[in-house]
Amino acid sequence: MTHSFHPTSLREYDIRGIIGETLGEADAYAIGRGFGTLIARAGGSRVAVGYDGRVSSPVLEESLVRGLNDSGIYAVRVGMGPTPMLYYAEAVLDVDGGIQITGSHNPANYNGFKMVFQHGPFFGQDIQKLGTMASAGDWVDGSAGSETVDIMDRYTARLLEGFDGKAFRIGWDAGNGAAGPVVEKLVKLLPGEHYTLFTDVDGNFPNHHPDPTEEKNLADLKALVAEKKLDFGVAFDGDGDRIGAIDGEGRVIWGDQLLAIFAEPVLKELPGATIIADVKASQALYDRIAELGGKPLMWKTGHSLIKSKMKETDSPLAGEMSGHVFFKHEYYGYDDALYAAVRLIRAASTLGKSVTQLRSEMPAMVNTPEMRFQVDESRKFAVIDEVLARLQADGATVNDTDGARVNTTDGWWLLRASNTQDVLVARAEAKDQAGLDRLLEQIDSQLALSGLKRGEQDGH
Repeated sequence: MTHSFHPTSLREYDIRGIIGETLGEADAYAIGRGFGTLIARAGGSRVAVGYDGRVSSPVLEESLVRGLNDSGIYAVRVGMGPTPMLYYAEAVLDVDGGIQITGSHNPANYNGFKMVFQHGPFFGQDIQKLGTMASAGDWVDGSAGSETVDIMDRYTARLLEGFDGKAFRIGWDAGNGAAGPVVEKLVKLLPGEHYTLFTDVDGNFPNHHPDPTEEKNLADLKALVAEKKLDFGVAFDGDGDRIGAIDGEGRVIWGDQLLAIFAEPVLKELPGATIIADVKASQALYDRIAELGGKPLMWKTGHSLIKSKMKETDSPLAGEMSGHVFFKHEYYGYDDALYAAVRLIRAASTLGKSVTQLRSEMPAMVNTPEMRFQVDESRKFAVIDEVLARLQADGATVNDTDGARVNTTDGWWLLRASNTQDVLVARAEAKDQAGLDRLLEQIDSQLALSGLKRGEQDGH
């Protein structure tokens, strides 16, 4: 038996597609067969399986488990919950890997798979290998069963292990995503006063799209914080691995700003530690880490790439502009937005300042949101190569860790190819608007030289 995946579904960090168009039950079965085969060949026999609150998730889970079983792999089913709950299960249960069925922050008609192989990230070539194995029918045959394990209470308790935070008044927006039931359990165990929004899981996302990095999706949370005069608010994406936050005045605390807050208590405990952020993060963050005595490290965007770099550098903390935060300090090193929310309470308590004060003390920068523009898949990496070649010929100060990040006296600008979509991503930051305008002119001129223009963006 062989299987062909839709060419767009096997991505850099995960598998993702549109249900009934580019992803379906046959794909889920083939993923089970392929992943199960790799686990079996590595000497393993058990895999944890979880799924998010999307309408299509339960049927994909059935097919995935059948695929694992037909490859002789026993499935430990942890049921519906956020992606970090599956990561937790993979870390603490007697299993050799884990798969979460999730469409993350994509629209309701998408779904996908995030995988962990023997406690390490599974991405890039690993994912492509599932495709080549499927088309060759290169699968081991076997038979195995499954069991259901209810891990949610244990996971929630783990989020609060070592909790030393004070009582705050907090708003929580789960966006009808898979984090909702955990949020409801968590707020009952935390000190303080808590107000929750949209904690009932609904795969149609009737209230707003579950992507907290887009400011428009924080409108309900801002209204709640203002109405109840809360200390701050937190929001989660569809599968609970990305956090959004606002302070008591309704100002967004972006991913890099959260990292600046988290870094301070961590570096007090681990002086000189390496803290990693992706290429989209503010220069202010890297400066702050250095000022706190840490070693700032700029790395490529992508949760799997960051996790691998953390292992390599023994980093206790890392984060991305997109709201993925990875705590190895007192935790497991995976991205968990619920744990990040708990650590925000702890950080404000340890530092003895309100979240609003911590946000106010940050340097004022003028920056663009993440700007995205369509480019043909076959051109996206080539354009970046052309830009880098021209910049090097001009003697510009360029960091090419992931695309082109250029420092000038005004600030910096970034142009990189997305690994997950046929888009180029740009961002710029300066100390004032005039400087930002000059940086944007540089981006535009580089794009023009490669026959492109910035055009319409779809925001952050």
